[in-house]
This record gives sequence, C-alpha cells and structure tokens, in this order.
Amino acid sequence: MTSLHLDSVSVNYNGRVAVDGFTDIIKSGEWLCVIGPNGAGKSSILRAIAGITQHTGRILVDGSPMSSRSSRRRAQLIAYVPQAPVLPSGMTGAEYVLLGRNPFVTHFGVESDNDRSTVNDVIERLDLADLAVRDVDTLSGGERQRLVIARAVAQEAPILLLDEPTSALDIGYQQQALELVDRLRREHGLTVVSAMHDLTLAGIYSDRLVLMHAGHRVADGAAEEVLRPEILSEFYGVSVRVHREDDGTIIVVPNRRSVV
Repeated sequence: MTSLHLDSVSVNYNGRVAVDGFTDIIKSGEWLCVIGPNGAGKSSILRAIAGITQHTGRILVDGSPMSSRSSRRRAQLIAYVPQAPVLPSGMTGAEYVLLGRNPFVTHFGVESDNDRSTVNDVIERLDLADLAVRDVDTLSGGERQRLVIARAVAQEAPILLLDEPTSALDIGYQQQALELVDRLRREHGLTVVSAMHDLTLAGIYSDRLVLMHAGHRVADGAAEEVLRPEILSEFYGVSVRVHREDDGTIIVVPNRRSVV
C-alpha cells in the first residue's frame, strides 16, 4: 500500500508555467484521474512524478521525498505509460514487456523464472500472445500502446502513471486494459494516477477527478461533482449533455452545433 503526496509542485518550460503549485494527496489504492483541455498541465504533472521533467516543490511516496531515491528505486516504485511511447527496434513484443522487470534485475544479472512468469501472465491477461512473437517494428500504434501498458503492469510498481493510455486503442482494448488496471488496483492496492481526454472513461474508472486549466486546479471531486455541463462549458468551451445511468455512471455527450 503506497501513498503519493504532491506538495506545491510547479513545472516551467522556458519560462512558461505548465503547472502552478499543484498539491494533492493520492491515498493508497486510489485512482486519481487528471482531466482538462490541451495544455492544461495534465501530462506535466505525470512527468514530474515520474522524474523525467524538472519541477519545484516536493513529491513524496509514503512520506519520503522521491528526490532522495535512486533511479533504480524510483523505477521499483513508479511505472509510467507515456502518451507517445517510443519502442526500441529489433525486439519481439515479449522481449519488450520483459524490460518492465529491469528494476529488479541485479547488475550483470539475468531475468529470473519469476520475472518471465510475471511477463507471461501479463501477456495472457492482456491477450497479447499474437503480439508477443512479433517484431515491435511491425506493430501499429494501437498494438504498440498495448505492449507499453503491459510493460508497465509487468513492472509491478505500487504506483502506476497512465498518460492517455487508451488514446490509440479501439473500444474493446480500452475496456480490457482499464479493467485489468482496476482489478490490480483492487487486488493489490495499486495507486493509479492517469491523464485522460475521454471524460466518460475517466469518470467510470477513477475514484476522483481533478480538472486542470492553464496549469491550475479548477475542480476536484467525484465524477458527478466535476463532470457537470456548466463546469465543462466554462473550461473546455463546449456544449455537452451529462447523463447519469441507473448504476451511477456519468456519460458526457457533446451537443452538435447547429449548422447555418
């Protein structure tokens, strides 16, 4: 069980403020989804947590600052699925997923039977047997995205960061991937932070939403509190209908603009 604390985290790119003083506590086993229009700062928050973007403020895991952790220990604690992953050439899908076990392999060591068993289990759960034997250079964008998610899951880090994890996937694989993450979260107390454009999926799978706009938090709460027409209209500049299903699912539907 691992908690994540962001204390006044700010990210700047050449003088442009991408995230301004973001503070939050993500509890062990919680799924927080960061939403917002393009340029709101969603990806920058995840990149700061992953340690690949410079930031000010503090990021702590179970009360200890990540800045004091080695890169190897950071990788054991945090797995990251980027928005635009780049896969190395010349390896099979299975070999790529096996890279997720690198943080646990000793220097000059090799993957253990347990490492390979873990990878095989993830490949089976995500229905990747056909991709496992193919060269990654032959795969489509959606197929590559499925492998990137599999590699992150195989890493078995207690914190999982997902930056638009389903943007290249069809609806079936979207559900398959998110259901697996949700099941791992519930079974093993996985702490998840995601950035998503699909507001309906964000509301379905997350415990809590944070809406960002121009680097600032502008709304925070459960889906029914954040996914409201007046809020989405103000910060996305769109006209939408929000429908609540009998099971509590919040569905966001854009209104078609009249054509003159």
